[in-house]
Amino acid sequence: MSRYHVYGIGNALVDLEFEVPESMLTTLAVDKGLMTLIEEDRHHALLAGLTDHVARPCGGGSAANTMTAIAQLGGKAFYSCKVANDDEGVFFIDDLAANGLETNLDSARLVDGITGKCIVLVTPDAERSMSTHLGITSTLSVAEIDEDAVKHADHVYLEGYPVTEEHARAALIKVRDIAQQASVPVALTLSDVNMVRFFGDGLKEIIGDGLDLIFANEDEATLMTEAKDINECVQSMKSLAQRFVITRGAKGAVLFDGNDTIEIAADAVTPVDSNGAGDIYAGAFLYGLTHGKSFRACGELAADAARDLILTFGARLPAEDMRAVGLRHADH
Repeated sequence: MSRYHVYGIGNALVDLEFEVPESMLTTLAVDKGLMTLIEEDRHHALLAGLTDHVARPCGGGSAANTMTAIAQLGGKAFYSCKVANDDEGVFFIDDLAANGLETNLDSARLVDGITGKCIVLVTPDAERSMSTHLGITSTLSVAEIDEDAVKHADHVYLEGYPVTEEHARAALIKVRDIAQQASVPVALTLSDVNMVRFFGDGLKEIIGDGLDLIFANEDEATLMTEAKDINECVQSMKSLAQRFVITRGAKGAVLFDGNDTIEIAADAVTPVDSNGAGDIYAGAFLYGLTHGKSFRACGELAADAARDLILTFGARLPAEDMRAVGLRHADH
């Protein structure tokens, strides 16, 4: 019998979000709209260049955002990750607990190091450009896996970002194998177009013979499948997963439920901050999937959550706002 709706594993990061003018990206030499891995000295240099801007710190990491959304909607979630014995590490553990997530982390057993951080620059067009110093999360490994929690989940969710490190990739593959042997469906998010561009072979290694579900945006999916257009992309994605979700921004999303292709329209809104939109989309979708909703209803719930998120700043919605999204879809 399952104890968790979703078991997730991914990079633990504390997000530092800054609102900046477009010109700051050039000044700081930051690639717009992408996630770029940086070393510690670059991390300190960026923060030094942002002293005139106020940072909004919050618990982050893609899969952590997804698992938080699941918990906010009323789901039971377990999150495996790694933080250091520093202020940010304690902050991260407290944040997981405050959001009702169970974890492998134990504040009394943390090792010395630097907890990972992500500097998120949000420009007036709502685009987010991320510079990530992984810190200790770069050493994520099979040691962080809770095998019992994996086996007793309704669904497993793998974050694509750890693909950059061999031992972290091995951990994701181990979780996949444990889950598949226990007949637990496995989902993967491709996470970022740079992960596909530079670590596509590693993602394919994680996918193996095929997963139950893949989340991707259109750029990630088309690059992964080398497709010329969305129709070709949809056909090619069927070789990677039994089911999949391709988000398309203002164009909505294309879903495949294993039998039928489903299109979900997007509401016409002016986004304020797109940071975390894909994460909350996956969280709401997985919540619906593990609570008996149809694939279409999952897509509608996810689109609603993502729309509300991009109308405000930050990678997560407040718990009460997320519950309100859930209530709007309670009978769907």
